[in-house]
Amino acid sequence: MSDEINHERRKFFGVAAMTIAAVELGMAGAAMAQSGQASAARLPDIKPGTHTSFVALKQIRAGVLKVGYAEAGPADGPAVLLLHGWPYDIHTYVDVAPLLAQAGYRVIVPYLRGYGTTHFLSPDTPRNGQQSAIAADMIALMDALGIEKAVLGGCDWGARTVNIMAALWPERCKAMVSVSGYLIGSQEINRKPLSPSAELAWWYQFYFATERGRLGYEENRRAFAKLIWQTASPTWKFDDATFERSAEAFDNPDHVAVVIDNYRWRLSLAEGERKYDAYEKRLSVGPKISLPTITLEGDANGAPHPQPAAYAGKFSGKYEHRTISGGIGHNLPQEAPQAFAQAVMDVDRF
Repeated sequence: MSDEINHERRKFFGVAAMTIAAVELGMAGAAMAQSGQASAARLPDIKPGTHTSFVALKQIRAGVLKVGYAEAGPADGPAVLLLHGWPYDIHTYVDVAPLLAQAGYRVIVPYLRGYGTTHFLSPDTPRNGQQSAIAADMIALMDALGIEKAVLGGCDWGARTVNIMAALWPERCKAMVSVSGYLIGSQEINRKPLSPSAELAWWYQFYFATERGRLGYEENRRAFAKLIWQTASPTWKFDDATFERSAEAFDNPDHVAVVIDNYRWRLSLAEGERKYDAYEKRLSVGPKISLPTITLEGDANGAPHPQPAAYAGKFSGKYEHRTISGGIGHNLPQEAPQAFAQAVMDVDRF
């Protein structure tokens, strides 16, 4: 398949879907603050950590990648695409996916480029981590899987990616759930300095700008990721086994290159690929998103994130914000899976 996205002609291929075991019920770990709008039928409560793995992983050629992904639910169900961030992996949605599959959705949870079982098809392809490249990967994945339109959900890098997909390819997107709201950035915006306290929160971005930082991350991937987990979700009591299941994704041979490029590109310290220039030009103006959207925020998010009031105006369609209480940190779908899955179902019915 070409590494370019063909907007005029797409071939769709059916893919056999797997089913997933029924959800084991548990007590919810967080309460959900909602607006007064009516919601879809309530999903069953689930204790975070009820599931520890996906039934199986699949592989498919899509664009410049051979993408590794988990799939759950009926093959003919409405599609939901769920995207993880850094330093996380598909286990961000290990409890969300079975909830949505039980509700009849076809749930796709891919490893992003540089993570897990996703690999570049050619050694000559730049290990580019810029924002539009990752979004283009996901459109190529939808093409390869025969998905014309999907409900999107994302956290961290995944939230930025679904924002970009909604802005650049709204015809491929039915609705969106985005943790921490609107995260589309630009190199021009990132040239502007922040307050000292805000800059401090981005310490790793500046660390990665140095060769010392690249080497440090290469040599200490797990220790680095665990530190980010602890600071971004200060009240999340994840155990070593939970962390290690995700940390295996960082052993991908392209992981360090993609992560370093992502953060250096943001600061204009790495060149993007010319084929994405038109996308980045459109994104640089901070385009509004017209899709039905629910934004989510945990009440204990320790990672850098905008306040909801700062991005509400970026959503011109039907929109709702929910703050999830109960000590929920940055990795919201894994810490509060019922709340996230409920938002996906609700926004699909907006």
